Amino acid sequence: MTSVINPPNALTPFPFPDHTQLPESDGTFVKNWQEHPQSILLTDSITPLLKQLNPEGEYCIGQDLGIYWRLTDPLEKGAEAPDWFYVPNVPFLLNGQTRRSYVLWREFIAPLIVLEFVSGDGSEERDKTPLKGKFWIYEQVIRPAFYGIYEASKASLEVYHLIEGQYQVLPANERGHYPIVALGVELGLWQGVYQNVELPWLRWWDLEGNLLLNGDEKAEQESQRAEQEHQRAEQERQRAEQERQRAEQERQRADRLAAQLRSLGIEPET
Repeated sequence: MTSVINPPNALTPFPFPDHTQLPESDGTFVKNWQEHPQSILLTDSITPLLKQLNPEGEYCIGQDLGIYWRLTDPLEKGAEAPDWFYVPNVPFLLNGQTRRSYVLWREFIAPLIVLEFVSGDGSEERDKTPLKGKFWIYEQVIRPAFYGIYEASKASLEVYHLIEGQYQVLPANERGHYPIVALGVELGLWQGVYQNVELPWLRWWDLEGNLLLNGDEKAEQESQRAEQEHQRAEQERQRAEQERQRAEQERQRADRLAAQLRSLGIEPET
């Protein structure tokens, strides 16, 4: 049975362990092969926007990174590890080190958005059991402003918005996307191929409905743009060549006409 460790004397400064003293993992395997590619796709496509929103680099993205919310025995039982989450206004490094976990009693800032990728039947992600269920922990303790539950097998996405301490279902807009206005994005499902697999992938769009591209898509877009520029340049070269040929033909006709006039004793200039 999990037990909560009582904190030491409250007068002791920073009595609780930090990210270097807490376990990074509970030792379980990733249950869903799609989790890592999906996380990479989300991070890759939104990173340029996050850099614009946080020009000093003051933000954190977690992928299967433990969020510690209480002290327990064993320690890792006091953490939830969302498949993907984003926290604004926190330093990228802590004392020159990358985070091994995100520790609420050290950071004090809740994630803006937490995403879970369903591996089973979805009951774990919707569990509201106090002190145990993921939904309860996110809503009552970690308290991200947005909580998304994504089921690739059902092509399903649910998004909840924290309003007055309770999660309310966020309705989709006319594009079937869920606006995350604080980020300037919409979250939704995109049917397409990524890493050679076609699935209803979880993707970002801007608030005008334009898909945020990942690195490969941007490279392909640039390649297509360069090819189009090359084709336009070639078309211009061909048009210039055609104009040169027409001008040459006109000159030759003028020369022939001048020769004919001279043969008749007429100077072309007159």
